[in-house]
Amino acid sequence: MTKLKYFRWHRLIPSSLLQKLQGRKHLQNIISNTGWLFADRILRMGLGLVVMVMVARYLGVQQFGTFNFAVAFLGLFSHFSTLGLPSLSIRTLTHDPANKNQILGTVFVLQLLGGIATLILSVFAIFIFRHDNPLIINIVFVLATIGIFHSFDSIDYWFQSQVQSKYTVLAKNSAFIILALIQIILINARAPLIAFAFARLAESMLSAIGLIFAYKIQGYSIRLWRWSMPLAKSLLHESWPLILSTLGVVIYMRIDQVMLGQMIGVKDVGLYSSATRISEVWYFIPTALVSSLSPTIYAAKKNSSTAIYLRQTERLLSLLSLMAIILAIPMSFFSSFLVNRLFGNDFIGAGQILAIHIWAALFVFIGAGSSPWFISEGLTSLIFRRTIMGAVINIVLNFWLIPAHGGVGAAIATVVSQAYASFLANAFHSDTRQIFKVQLRSLNFFSSLRKVFY
Repeated sequence: MTKLKYFRWHRLIPSSLLQKLQGRKHLQNIISNTGWLFADRILRMGLGLVVMVMVARYLGVQQFGTFNFAVAFLGLFSHFSTLGLPSLSIRTLTHDPANKNQILGTVFVLQLLGGIATLILSVFAIFIFRHDNPLIINIVFVLATIGIFHSFDSIDYWFQSQVQSKYTVLAKNSAFIILALIQIILINARAPLIAFAFARLAESMLSAIGLIFAYKIQGYSIRLWRWSMPLAKSLLHESWPLILSTLGVVIYMRIDQVMLGQMIGVKDVGLYSSATRISEVWYFIPTALVSSLSPTIYAAKKNSSTAIYLRQTERLLSLLSLMAIILAIPMSFFSSFLVNRLFGNDFIGAGQILAIHIWAALFVFIGAGSSPWFISEGLTSLIFRRTIMGAVINIVLNFWLIPAHGGVGAAIATVVSQAYASFLANAFHSDTRQIFKVQLRSLNFFSSLRKVFY
């Protein structure tokens, strides 16, 4: 009787009003999801920056540079742990949520194998390049083990596809807060450098446990996950350009620190890392927005008109470019003051690096905002081409600029390569000129203001 009454009242609601109510509910879900992601990143940005400064002051420029050289070197191989699957997994789960157990099981196994491959490749490579430095080899080995636990991020993809990132936020932030406390304890205990690598490993283990727990309390079970060879082949067939493009992104994001360490020394890596940590800490903004809005863009591509689909993409790009410009201008003027206040006089050379490197954020933001469009259009192979070319440009510029200008030269190389890979390359291909024009319009500050606020 209750179900019948509900059905009759439901039929009395006009369809147009019902669609509006459903649209508002969906909008509220997006806003709530974005809010959770921003809360996550703001906590990580604030607490992470404070603890990172404490660690940098404790370790000093030399040891801080050693640790970040190991992190950057590992970054050259870390893309194998995800196999380019995050965005594709979210899209697949958005389109076919009823098949989640097969999708999640397949993605989990693929990323587990990727994590093992990352561990083997990174340790083998660091032994070849730094066989005379056992400390760096040990740090890379410990940090590379983290990739194995990242296989449980498949749970995160499910929550993102359902616009329910709060469960992921709670799970991962709990682990992050514990990590921060551990690092403070290590500083007070005057712990050796390798202990900070083990602390990172502990965070990844706790994050995996937290994700499993969050998945379970929502009524799901990882025991129901199933492997599917046809699905694995389908995902890998589509993801291999993303794997290679991620390699390109990693190269022009991390090769500068590796080349600085090899060509000049780990002390310069310490200065450069302190600047880039401040610059890159803001990258959570496009990550949070794109994670929340990409399912809507995928749905618009499938169910709505081209005009609506492009309008949603342009609004996202306008918002991201506006945020990047507002961030970069004051950071450029106050970079030296900020570095001196945070890290002390030993790191003062990082100020000029930060003033330049912060402008890479503009192209990182609009590049991230364009990724749902590329995936929706099935142009992942073009992502690969543009990012590989960006990586080549970065390496060439580093060889030219680092010997003469050190970290400042590396920062210039990063900005130029990011500009090409995320923006300029789109102008040279007929299939991407549409998104290039959208990106170009988003760089108009006052036009973006109108689109965002009006």
